[in-house]
Amino acid sequence: MVKPAADPQKWLDEHGDAMYAYCLLRVRDRTAAEDLVQEALLAALQAVDGFKGQSSERTWLIGILKHKTLDHLRRVVREKPLDAGNVPGEDTEDYFDKTEHWNVSMSDWEQPERSLENEQFWSTFNDCLERLPERLRTVYALREIDGLATEEILEALNISTANNLWVMLSRARTHLRQCLEMNWFTA
Repeated sequence: MVKPAADPQKWLDEHGDAMYAYCLLRVRDRTAAEDLVQEALLAALQAVDGFKGQSSERTWLIGILKHKTLDHLRRVVREKPLDAGNVPGEDTEDYFDKTEHWNVSMSDWEQPERSLENEQFWSTFNDCLERLPERLRTVYALREIDGLATEEILEALNISTANNLWVMLSRARTHLRQCLEMNWFTA
C-alpha cells in the first residue's frame, strides 16, 4: 500500500476550521483554541514523516490536537484550583419530589431524535453547556463529547477519586437537564 503524501501547506486551509471548532468546544477560549491549533500544526509538521496514512490527515491532526488540548487542561487545573463544592444551584430538592422521583414530566423527552436533528437544539445545548461552571463543563465535555475513560479524566484534571468525578458528572447532567427544560422543552 502506497503511503499518501501529506501536504502541510494545505493543512490550515483544509483542516483548520474543524480543528478550531473541536478545540473551542473543549477549552471555551478563542485565544487558547487558536494557540492550541497552532501548536498542533507545528507538532504535526515535526512528525509528518511518521504519518503512515492509516487514517485521514484530519483524523491524524485532530488526534494531535486532542493531546495538546489535554495538556492545556492539565496546566489550567494545576494553575487554577477550582472549588467543585461551590456550585451555584447545587440544591437538587427542586428537581425531585418527596418520593425522590423527578418533578418534571418525562413526556417532554419522548422524541429525542427530533431534537438531535434540530440545529436550534444544539445552539440551546451549547448555551446551556456554556452556563455550567468551568470545571463541570470540562468534565462533561471530556466524558460525554470526547468519550475519555474515567482514569484519563482523573489524571488530566487531577481529580482525587472516581466518586468525585461521578458526582461532578451528575451535577453537570442535572444542570444541563434543567437548563434544557427551561430553554428548549418548554419554549
